[in-house]
Amino acid sequence: MAVVQRVFVTGKVQNTGFRDWAVRRAQECGVTGWVRNLKDGRIEMLIAGEDDAVTAMTEACRQGPPLARVDHLEANADSERVPKGFTKRFTA
Repeated sequence: MAVVQRVFVTGKVQNTGFRDWAVRRAQECGVTGWVRNLKDGRIEMLIAGEDDAVTAMTEACRQGPPLARVDHLEANADSERVPKGFTKRFTA
């Protein structure tokens, strides 16, 4: 069953390659969506796909790339329409 989750990642996550890492990881997990920096220092993602793929992507984000330090991850169900592929977006 396809699900959509909005994920917010807090910690030392900007300027660590997190967004590029998320694009690569999303392709590996087989999910679609997008990732962007937020002005408050967090990362926001919209992740869509089969339940197990979304769970795998979300769990990977709890660790993040090597230079990141994830202090908190919040994931909530969402209903936003998700584009094909997984892309980086501009800071919001």
